Amino acid sequence: MRRLLLLAGLLAAAGGREVTAAPGGSTGAGGGGGGTGSGKGRAPGPRGVVHRAEPGPCPGLSLGPGGACPGGPKLPPGTRLRTAKLLQNGEAALQPAGAQRVRNADRAPWAAPGLHHPLGSWGSWGRPRVPSSSQAEAFRSASAGELSLPLRPLLPPQVSMQYNPGWNGSSVNLLHVRAVGPNDTLHYVWSSIGAPAALLVVTEGTSSALRINWTQLLSPAPAGAIWIEPADSVVYSTAVVFTKVFEYSKANALEEVFYPTYDLSDFSWDSVNRTLNHTALTADFVGGPAADPSGSFSNGSLAFRVTAYETSGRDGTLPGLLHTTNSSKVEFVLAGAAPRGNSSWFALEMATVEEAGVVQRLRSARSIDDEYTPTIFETFSLVAESRNDSSALSFLQWKATAYGSQTPKREDSIQCRSGSLKAANWTLPRSSIVHAYFGEGVGSTYTISAVNISFGGEDGNIYEEKRYLSWSVLLGFGQPPKDTFSPLVISIMAVALGTPMVLLVVGSCVVLFAQGKRYTEYEPIN
Repeated sequence: MRRLLLLAGLLAAAGGREVTAAPGGSTGAGGGGGGTGSGKGRAPGPRGVVHRAEPGPCPGLSLGPGGACPGGPKLPPGTRLRTAKLLQNGEAALQPAGAQRVRNADRAPWAAPGLHHPLGSWGSWGRPRVPSSSQAEAFRSASAGELSLPLRPLLPPQVSMQYNPGWNGSSVNLLHVRAVGPNDTLHYVWSSIGAPAALLVVTEGTSSALRINWTQLLSPAPAGAIWIEPADSVVYSTAVVFTKVFEYSKANALEEVFYPTYDLSDFSWDSVNRTLNHTALTADFVGGPAADPSGSFSNGSLAFRVTAYETSGRDGTLPGLLHTTNSSKVEFVLAGAAPRGNSSWFALEMATVEEAGVVQRLRSARSIDDEYTPTIFETFSLVAESRNDSSALSFLQWKATAYGSQTPKREDSIQCRSGSLKAANWTLPRSSIVHAYFGEGVGSTYTISAVNISFGGEDGNIYEEKRYLSWSVLLGFGQPPKDTFSPLVISIMAVALGTPMVLLVVGSCVVLFAQGKRYTEYEPIN
């Protein structure tokens, strides 16, 4: 009997076991709440919620009150937890059964907003392509119309890149980045057809696919040429368009001299297939003006470098942006182009497309921590929020700096300024993939906002000397990542602030002790 129990324990540790959180917080292997044994392949009881976790329901911790991990979500009575095999990196994922996939900047799946949604799954999103009527009714009844962002578990997504899907030519560029998780799929569609643009779509389920009618997409009327199947799987969609590059000089503090604008929809672009790296998940959109009367781009180019992420982390090069698996990065690079003035400033115009019920906010966050981006203390975030409950749906995030070198250092920093967010009173380039997906009603049905990012100033001479400008922006779904102090910085601050306090306390104690023990070997004369 002991041998059988020992064998059962070894099998549970290696291949997974069930732990039941019984009412009152007691736990036992295979006991209570609806079953015994390993329970592999069994469905949870009517009230059970299956979780996947490291061996033991809480990695390295004991269950808290009510059978919940300390700091984690509270589990209802009868909740069953099932341990899973460790991933290759020694980690395991904790996932509510039936809950949607989580993309999260933090390591704990309950740390990101939205997990405590009444449904434990998706919220109602207010989107152009809605789910079935039964799903929509369930969303409305459970969340009362509130918007929330689905979260991803710690399982790494399966990320793939496909160039011009369904098209054999390379005269145009369309790159589809697809990140598939256990229960949802993220689609990033990058294209230089018309103005360079990125289409971001979240879908429910793992079988959603991008469809393109290439004949219609390349026609003068591309509306409806790009869609997602199945259509009712689309949860939320947005787009970012890089429309123009401005160049101007400042004759004095009040006067600016503008040169002819570079309209990016009039650029010609090299084949992205030449730079596509399926291993590093990177690709470069490199181009120049189709007509260049000034000859500024005779030895120069403009590029957008796209990077997708399979894991959370931080870029190893400046500005060292913190990224999650629900985000991608694009780097704007101006290399070799001759400036048309002395100490020219350059400005990149970005436009965003959002559906009804979504409001955008441009925020600036300042911090005393410049550990990862030396001398830079400001971070900008352009966040799309639900108008009902202010939950974050998507974001763009960047540091207030650009760099004048391919291997940037602190001394290569170029001043970066962000203009105010304004409603765009113009139409997007007609051949943009935005029209192909959202249709002809982009300007009326959807909200278009624009913001200018300018580079130059006192450090603007760096570009004139090195002829290189690089600026990085992160874009993705949910809340933008937030930088925190590293353990090293916290330790240094603790020592720097704690040592004087300790010395002050010790010194005060010594003085008080000396004053309280006044004695002498001589007796007073009087």
